[in-house]
Amino acid sequence: METIEQTVAMPRIGEKAPEFKAITTQGEINFPADYKGKWVILFSHPADFTPVCTSEFMTFAKREQEFNSRNCQLVGLSVDGLYSHIAWLRTIKDKIEFNGMKNIEVKFPLIEDITMNVAKRYGMIQPGESSTKAVRAVFFIDPKGIIRAIIYYPLSLSRNFDELMRALIAMQTADKFNVATPADWQPGDEVIVPPAGSCGQAKERMDAQVTGIKCYDWFFCTKELEIEKV
Repeated sequence: METIEQTVAMPRIGEKAPEFKAITTQGEINFPADYKGKWVILFSHPADFTPVCTSEFMTFAKREQEFNSRNCQLVGLSVDGLYSHIAWLRTIKDKIEFNGMKNIEVKFPLIEDITMNVAKRYGMIQPGESSTKAVRAVFFIDPKGIIRAIIYYPLSLSRNFDELMRALIAMQTADKFNVATPADWQPGDEVIVPPAGSCGQAKERMDAQVTGIKCYDWFFCTKELEIEKV
């Protein structure tokens, strides 16, 4: 009999996010249909009542409004059951104080996935790490339900939340202005203008006849964006 690993290919950037229905701490969800028109960060953690995961969930919860303000919803997942999720999140709120955070209430949905169906469908179970725990996977899914970026972390490595926010803003900026972002880009930095589509356009840019564009060579041009437009 074929296993799920053999029959389900891992999702890739540019593909539709795999669909599923699931029970969460905020009720049943139909993913990604329930989030049409919004960005989503779908992320997994290895297990409830573990220290690294606790620090991450507190940080996600603290920064949830920042993500929401960027039209981005958070959805968590682990292979634990619903009652474990509820008990863990209650413990976080009532007992845990870390890095200046306390009384943190997690309001975004946390998926119950005791069958590991969703985790396996999204490639969150990595045999080199564990056959029963999801690694720290992060999927950025755009308003059309397309996977735009994927990040995998091993069980021992926590996520950098400034980088998750930076990546979200960079992709939204690229979509809105038809640009790319250079190394170590931060909101407000210059962006990269895609190469010209013809020799005439390239010469025009090199002659600095296009307002606001700075060219170092025909293939490498940048320009500034007003941060309030991002």
